[in-house]
Amino acid sequence: MAAPTQDLPPKGGYEAINFKRIPARTLFSGSQMFAGFSLMTAVAGYLYYRTYKKIRIEEIEMRSATLALEPLLLAERDRTFLKQLRQNRDEEEKLMAGVEGWEVGKHYGEPIYKTVPSDRFIDPIVQEYYAHGPTRSFTRHSLFSLWS
Repeated sequence: MAAPTQDLPPKGGYEAINFKRIPARTLFSGSQMFAGFSLMTAVAGYLYYRTYKKIRIEEIEMRSATLALEPLLLAERDRTFLKQLRQNRDEEEKLMAGVEGWEVGKHYGEPIYKTVPSDRFIDPIVQEYYAHGPTRSFTRHSLFSLWS
């Protein structure tokens, strides 16, 4: 078996360790850095101002369009609502045609709301509104009234 050998420094010793400070190379002086910062801030402020004006004009335009279209969209929504109520009444009339004494909008001749005048409109419950529509439509839109 060979005798173990100890690690020793190389002949002539290790190289000297360089521990002197090497300063970083300066690319810009302090005044150049301040001038550059000021220039960039001024350019960014100008571009922000120009962009802000355009965005503000577009916001005013969109708000004007919304205010102009909202009555039309609400009227269309109400029209669709009343159209569906009319379809529900027509469907009830067809379904209950063979039942004696059945009047549409009443329960065996008795008004549903006894204390409410007959010329007053009562909103139907959600299940009544979707009674003659597809089930998918009910499940998709039944909670919509909670959002608006």
